[in-house]
Amino acid sequence: MWRPIIPAVGLLMWSLTAPTHPASAHSTAGENERLSTIGPAPDFSLTSQDGAPVSPGDFRGKVLAVTFIFTSCLDACPLLTAKMAQVQHALGADFGTKISFISITVDPESDPPAVLKEYARNFGVDFKGWMFLTGTAEAIDDVTDRYGVFTSQAATGDVDHTFLTSLINQGGNIRVQYLGVRFDPEEFRRDLLSLVAETH
Repeated sequence: MWRPIIPAVGLLMWSLTAPTHPASAHSTAGENERLSTIGPAPDFSLTSQDGAPVSPGDFRGKVLAVTFIFTSCLDACPLLTAKMAQVQHALGADFGTKISFISITVDPESDPPAVLKEYARNFGVDFKGWMFLTGTAEAIDDVTDRYGVFTSQAATGDVDHTFLTSLINQGGNIRVQYLGVRFDPEEFRRDLLSLVAETH
């Protein structure tokens, strides 16, 4: 289930590194229609803003949103993080108990745990349901590759990357992927809640 909202250049870069899972167009025929399954969520082992090891298996039984940012980004990353913070509040009691967010840095050299924690605090992040992750350069390269996120280091030191936010169900399967940062937060919230409501 792809939410294809991305500039043309970003789409070209993404197409070169896209996951091999088959994608299907979203249908709005009915609110109770189940979202299709893209494929198993890739595994990883990274470090949280508190220095703790984190992997997707830690969230089994919850709906999970995984996205990619870096703290020195001045344009799209803050927009994405602010939008997710908005949805965090809109989810109410389900946030942290049934739904969790993960933001993974694509610039681990500049984003150790303490920097990620301060960045998250600036957006009013509720850490009971949202983790910011970093790791070695090799570990970050591996997880971006596995999730189909293109990254490149500019001469200025900035990081160019595609924006891909994956929604993972309680059983560890990717069910929706949003491309870009300008997706509808209400649609995002509804997709999360539709996954919570599924029975397995």
